[in-house]
Amino acid sequence: MEGGAEKRQAEKKNADRGKKMPHVFGIRHLSPAGAYYVREYLDRAEPELVLIEGPEDFSELIEDLGSDEVKPPVAVMAYTKELPIRTVLYPFALYSPEYQAILWAREHGCACRFCDLPSEVFLGLEQKRRERWQREQAEGRDAEESQKAEGQNAAEGQEAEGRDAEESQGGDAESPTSYVYRRLDELSEDGDNETFWERTMEHAGDEEGYRRGAAEFGRSLRELSLGDEEDAGDEEAENLIREACMRRAVSQAIKEGISPERIVVITGAFHGEGLAGDKKPMTEKEYKKLPRLEAKKTLMPYSYFRLSERSGYGAGNHAPAYYELLWEGLRRQEPDYAARRYLTGLAAYQREHGSLVSSAEIIEAMRLAFSLAELHGGHLPALRDLRDAAVTCMGHGSFSEIALAVADTEIGTGIGSLPEGVSQTSIQSDFNRRLGELHLEKYKSVTAQDLSLDLREKLTVKSKKSAFLDLERSFFLHRLRVLGISFAVRQAVNQERATWAEQWQLRWTPEAEIQIVEAVLKGDTVEQAASFALRERTMGEVGIAGIAAVIEDACSCGMATSMEYAIHALQQTAAEAVAVTEIAETAERLSLVLRYGDIRRLNREPLVPILSQLFLRACLIVAGECVCDDEAAKRMAQAMSTLHEVSVNHDFLDRERWLGVLAEIAGRDDLNTRLSGLAAAILLEAGQMNSEELGREVQRRLSKGIPAELGAGWFAGLSMKNHYALIARLNLWEKLSEYLTTLDDEEFKRALVFLRRAFADFTSEEKNQIAENLGEIWQVNPSQVSEVLNGPVSGEDLEMLSGLDDFDFGDI
Repeated sequence: MEGGAEKRQAEKKNADRGKKMPHVFGIRHLSPAGAYYVREYLDRAEPELVLIEGPEDFSELIEDLGSDEVKPPVAVMAYTKELPIRTVLYPFALYSPEYQAILWAREHGCACRFCDLPSEVFLGLEQKRRERWQREQAEGRDAEESQKAEGQNAAEGQEAEGRDAEESQGGDAESPTSYVYRRLDELSEDGDNETFWERTMEHAGDEEGYRRGAAEFGRSLRELSLGDEEDAGDEEAENLIREACMRRAVSQAIKEGISPERIVVITGAFHGEGLAGDKKPMTEKEYKKLPRLEAKKTLMPYSYFRLSERSGYGAGNHAPAYYELLWEGLRRQEPDYAARRYLTGLAAYQREHGSLVSSAEIIEAMRLAFSLAELHGGHLPALRDLRDAAVTCMGHGSFSEIALAVADTEIGTGIGSLPEGVSQTSIQSDFNRRLGELHLEKYKSVTAQDLSLDLREKLTVKSKKSAFLDLERSFFLHRLRVLGISFAVRQAVNQERATWAEQWQLRWTPEAEIQIVEAVLKGDTVEQAASFALRERTMGEVGIAGIAAVIEDACSCGMATSMEYAIHALQQTAAEAVAVTEIAETAERLSLVLRYGDIRRLNREPLVPILSQLFLRACLIVAGECVCDDEAAKRMAQAMSTLHEVSVNHDFLDRERWLGVLAEIAGRDDLNTRLSGLAAAILLEAGQMNSEELGREVQRRLSKGIPAELGAGWFAGLSMKNHYALIARLNLWEKLSEYLTTLDDEEFKRALVFLRRAFADFTSEEKNQIAENLGEIWQVNPSQVSEVLNGPVSGEDLEMLSGLDDFDFGDI
C-alpha cells in the first residue's frame, strides 16, 4: 500500500511538474542591455540550471570559458577533422548575455549548459545543403546538354534554371531574416536596424521593458520569416529543428529531477516563442538521425575588429568598442556614461593625432546629441546621434575629419586572450609557446607592426639563443608563411643584396587563429605542419621550377630534412626534358639558396651538381630555342638574362661555354633578332665584345639590305642591357642615324614600331645623353633634341603612333 501511494504521489508530482514551464529570457546576441538584465533576472529567478543557446557539445568548454583569466572577446570554434575544413564559430564579448550568464552561474555554483544542436550537426546540415545544391547544379547542366543535343537553343532558359537552383539553396536568394532586416532598414525612422535596436532595446529602462521588447520583436520576426512551417525553407526548417533540440535539452533536465521553474533558458528573441509553448521535444530517434560531420572544438581569442564585420541578426554589431561603453554605463548605473566616453574618446584621438578639439566643442556635441535623441522620442542618444553631433561640432561638418577617430572609438583595437593551457589544439599551444620563446608576444595585436630582422650572428651577446634570436624568428615566420597563416607578411627590403636583412609586418586577426587551427591537420606543431606542407607541395609538383621553389622555402624555414627530400625529388625530375625558361627559373632559385643559404646554417652542397647539370643543359639547348616569335622571345630574353647572372655568381659553372653560346646567338642570322641583340648586349656588358666588333655587328644588322623590322628588333634587344654602355659609344648612334636615313617611308614606319618600344625603358636622363650624341652627329643644339625626345607627344602624333601597333606589315 505504501509503495503504491508513493508511486501515485511521484506520478502526481511529475504531472504537476510537466504543467510548469521553464523561464525563457529572449535576448539579442552581443547586447549590453541583454547582458545586464540577464544577470538581474537570474538574481531574482535563482535557477538550479541555466541553459544557453549554443551547440550543446560546447558545454565541455564552459569551465574554461568562465575562467577569471579569460579576457573577452573570445570564440568557441568547431572544425572538421578532414579537408576541406568546415567551421562553426560562436564569438563572445564581455557584454554578451550568454557570457554573463556563464559567469553568473559560476559565481553562484549553478549548473550551466549549452542546449542547441551539436556543432557536428550544424556542420552536417551545411554539408547536406551543399551537396543538394551541387546535385541541382549538375542536373541543370545535364538538362542543358540534353537540350543542346536535341538541337534546342535554350541558353536563356537554362541560365534561369541555374539561378533558380542556386536560389533554392540560398546562394543569391534573400533569406527571410535578411528580408525582414532590409525592410526594417527601409521603414525605420533612422533607416538602420542597428539604430532601431539601440533605441528600442539597449536603452530599455528596466529588465521588464527589455524582455517585453525582445519578445515582441522576436514574435514579429518569427511571423514574417517562418510563415507556414510545413512550407519552410532551409533557414526556417533549421530553426524549427534547433528549437526541437533545445526543448529536448529542457526535457532531459526535467527527467534529471530539476523542476521546470528552476530552469532558465537564455536564447535569441526569435526562439522565445518556440520554447515557451507546449510543442514536443525532439525524440532520441530523431536526434540520432540528424546528419553529422565529425569535428573537434577549441577556444580562441577574438577581436573587436572581427566582431564589427559580423553584421546581421544574432551575429554581431558594427561598433563593439562603443557597445562595451554601453555595458559599462549600465554596470555603473550612469545612463550618459557611453555618450560622455564616446565623445571624449573622439576628442582624445584627435588631439593625439594633431587635431585640436576644445572642451567647448565636446560640450556642444553632447548637447546636440541629446537634442537629436529627443527629436526621435528617446531619453538617451544613440550612436547615430553621437556621430552626427561629433561631425557637426568636432569635424566642422565633414565626417572625413574624424573618420579615423570614429573607427578607433566605435570599433576599437580590443583583442581577447586565453591563459596558458586553455587552447585546445596542440598547434595553438605550440604557436603561443614559440611566440613567448622568440619574444614576439607584443606583436599579437590587431594593430599592424613592423619587425626588422638581422639574421647574422650577434657577437656581442653571451648566449647562443640570443646570438641567433633573429634567425630563429625568421625560421618561425617563414614556417607560418608556408602554412598560409596570415599573422606575418614579408615586406621588401630596401638594401639591395642585403641577404642578412628581412622586414616583416605582423598583425593578429581571428582569421590567423582559424588558419592555425586548420593547420593541426598537418601536424601537432608549427614545424611539423610546415614539414608536411612542404612535402605535400613537393609530391604535387610536376616541374623542376616548382620543386626548386620548395627547396628555397625549406631553406628559408631552416628545415634541413624537408630540403633534402625536395632536392632528391628535383634530381629525379631534372633528368626529364625541360624548357630553357623553366631551367632558368630553377637555376635562379637554386642560386639564391647557394648564395644566401650560409647565413641559415644549412648544407647546400647537394645543390651544386644539380645546378651544374641544369646549367650545362641550358647551354646545349638555348640557341635552338631562340628560333621563336616575338611573344616567346620576351620569355627567352628573361631566361637568358637570368642564366647569365647565375653564371656570374658561381665559379663552379662553365662560364666559358656560356659565353661561347652567347657569341653564337649574337652572330647567327636565323634566330629571333631581339635575342641576338640581347646576346650582343650581354657580351658587351661582360667585356667580351669591343667597340670595333660592336661596330661591325651594327653595320651588318642596320643596313639597307636587312628588313626594317629585323634591324630595329635587333637594336631593341641590344638596348635591353646596360644603357650607359651603349650611350657611351658614339659610333653606335652614328650607325643608327645613318641607317634611318636610308629607309623609305614604309620601311621607316616598320622600324619606328620597334624603336619606339626599345626607347620606352630609357630614363629622361639617359635620353638627354642620347640627345647630346645625336646633337653632335646632326650638328644641332642638343637641348633642342632633348626637348623633342622628352617632350609630350601631341594628340595627332600619339594617334598616329598608336595606329602603327595595329598596322598591317605583312609577315614580320
